Amino acid sequence: MTVTATSVDESGQVEPEAAPASRLSRLVRLVPAAVAALSGVLLYVSFPPRTLWWLALPAFACFGWVLRGRSWKAGLGLGYLFGLGFLLPLLVWTGVEVGPGPWLALVVVEAIFVALVGAAVTAVSKLPAWPLWAAALWIAGEAVRARVPFHGFPWGKIAFGQADGVFLPLAAVGGTPVLGFAVVLCGFGLYEIVRLALESRQTRVVRRSAAAVALLSVAVPVVGAVAARSLVSDKAEDGTTTVAVIQGNVPRAGLEFNAQRRAVLDYHVKETLRLAAEVKAGKVAKPDVVLWPENSSDVDPFADAQAYTDIDEAAKAIGAPISVGGVVERGGKLYNEQILWDPVKGPTDTYDKRQIQPFGEYLPMRSLLGAINKNWTSMVRQDFSRGTKPGVFTMNGAKIGLVTCYEAAFDWAVRSEVTDGAQLISVPSNNATFDRSEMTYQQLAMSRVRAVEHSRTVTVPVTSGVSAIIMPDGKITQKTGMFVADSLVQKVPLRSSETPATKLGILPEMALVLIAAVGLGWAVAAGVRGRRAGDV
Repeated sequence: MTVTATSVDESGQVEPEAAPASRLSRLVRLVPAAVAALSGVLLYVSFPPRTLWWLALPAFACFGWVLRGRSWKAGLGLGYLFGLGFLLPLLVWTGVEVGPGPWLALVVVEAIFVALVGAAVTAVSKLPAWPLWAAALWIAGEAVRARVPFHGFPWGKIAFGQADGVFLPLAAVGGTPVLGFAVVLCGFGLYEIVRLALESRQTRVVRRSAAAVALLSVAVPVVGAVAARSLVSDKAEDGTTTVAVIQGNVPRAGLEFNAQRRAVLDYHVKETLRLAAEVKAGKVAKPDVVLWPENSSDVDPFADAQAYTDIDEAAKAIGAPISVGGVVERGGKLYNEQILWDPVKGPTDTYDKRQIQPFGEYLPMRSLLGAINKNWTSMVRQDFSRGTKPGVFTMNGAKIGLVTCYEAAFDWAVRSEVTDGAQLISVPSNNATFDRSEMTYQQLAMSRVRAVEHSRTVTVPVTSGVSAIIMPDGKITQKTGMFVADSLVQKVPLRSSETPATKLGILPEMALVLIAAVGLGWAVAAGVRGRRAGDV
């Protein structure tokens, strides 16, 4: 006998209540959406400052589960939820000083790219060897996101969460695309192994070809990473140089520090003079190269005599060339510039930042944004102009490639310095605007990946921390705290050989995009043939 719960409406009619089974089925339908969002959060947790890099694998395994076999419309929605779960917490630092509006707007736009990838993955998930096509599609999505809109925003590439992981040596093989592809492929492959195992238990049939592909999806990235360790070396090929990384600190965190430009310059001069005194006293080795952070002199030393004198005094005291991060106006244009300051000759060379930050260093759609909120336009009163040439300074015989802050996220910007002859890479940055958020740790992880990718020592001089010295194997040998004045001095190897990643440049990424296109084209064609067969 079946018992149905009932209720009485206002007219006195007896109506059956919604069956508990019906409510349960609605909840079950929400499970994929919840899993998609939580998988995105799991992927975020795999990123620095945490060292839980391996969580990226179950994150993509779960993402594969919610997408496989679904419609492209479902994939679009589930992909968007995955993107929100990942990017909302990852990019929260973008709203530290400007409020939640710009942060949420950025995430809403960036998650669209993940949504499109989700829709595409549902299509290829019906193909043989689908983890291969799906992983390539993810990298294709990253490639697009790194280029549009406004010259792209590659923050959150899967590779940047793998600085502590076993897959890191693959960065030397094919850069961030190959490293990221290996991680995503392994994650989708893990799900496929579990899916096939459960299927075989039910059917008592083992699909050997599918099982082989699934196992290879996991084994090949791991074996490849182990084999790629031979490409990682800290050996000095062109001798060594002793670098000093200066962190002068700022008067206080936040955007207000820009109104205290003189104090920021004074802090970096003071820390350099302190280091010079320690060198003179024999407490610290004399540096061959001194590296200041981005915005260490927002007072234009070419226009301000006192700023010129202060920097010159610091260079003479330390007795070594300094790379000074300045804001310079030239020909009516504003530049975020690194200035090579010789202790004898003064300023001798410059590098103008090429990849400037939208909404930070220039304002796209200025008139439209001004109409919406005048405070946004007042924060970027004048747009910075872009540099056009790589920046490699020759400092006491060492060739130092400059990659200014935001540029470290862009493959081409780092590679161009190495192919232009850089034996060491410096990533001068300014993170005072973002307070004690995770931004500085995320950016530091990028620099670690770049060190392995190009087999170069990487120094990270930052205004307020965390400054660091990174060996070519990606290991941090020294670092500072946050919001303290400090300096790091170390003898580091100079290297000139090029890794496969450096030599190949954009080719690995292009190859993966092509694989993604082939897989998607195959899936679409198969779908069309299936619909035609159904019509017949």
